[in-house]
Amino acid sequence: MKIAVLGGTGLIGSRVVENLNAAGHEAVPHSLSTGVDVVSGQGVDRAVEGADVVVNLTNSPTFDDASPAFFEASMGNLLAAAGDSGVGHFVVLSIVGVDKVPELDYYRAKVLQEELLRGGPVPYSIVRATQFMEFMDAVLTWTADDVSVRLPATPIQPIAAKDVAAAVAEVAVGAPLNGIRNIGGPEVFALDDLGRLILSRKGDSRTVVTDPTAGMFAAVKGDVLTDTDAHLAPTRYTDWLS
Repeated sequence: MKIAVLGGTGLIGSRVVENLNAAGHEAVPHSLSTGVDVVSGQGVDRAVEGADVVVNLTNSPTFDDASPAFFEASMGNLLAAAGDSGVGHFVVLSIVGVDKVPELDYYRAKVLQEELLRGGPVPYSIVRATQFMEFMDAVLTWTADDVSVRLPATPIQPIAAKDVAAAVAEVAVGAPLNGIRNIGGPEVFALDDLGRLILSRKGDSRTVVTDPTAGMFAAVKGDVLTDTDAHLAPTRYTDWLS
């Protein structure tokens, strides 16, 4: 199969391309660095021409109220080009529980992306993943100072990027789901406890203070960002840290 991977040079995209090519498919990465701008539409027609499948892993450069405009423009350009080219399957990567946190601008933007895909002209699949292990260090920096890190006790089910990429590649070469597949890590942690584990493993002496108002995940109510009934990935967080 010929598969156009938009955002194909990023954390997930580069691994998706590698997995697909290793399996004997022709996966072609596209990004701003290859001359494809999904917002302006420059290079989009060329990128999807002749593709059996389009995998869209592009992401908004911001997580604020500007993010809906990114997804509206990018999905409009990609879906139009995919429809005109006769693409048979369009895959996007989203977030487990994304429709249950309307307080977050970025999550509302991802819901918009999903809605545009459902209403588009191409059979589709949505892969919703839990939070990436690779992003946990960044999460800790949002509310940290020299002596402490403030984190809510939000339940988190971290998944390794390599496992996300494997799942996306698997879905891409299968029949369109015309629906959602949830994927998640094998373990659920309270975010504050996960912070303590990370700092301990790194030899960081700072204290984690449980603060239900701290950071982006303070807006999350309950365990909506986890799904123990999802397709569970094999990589455990402690093994990934090692």
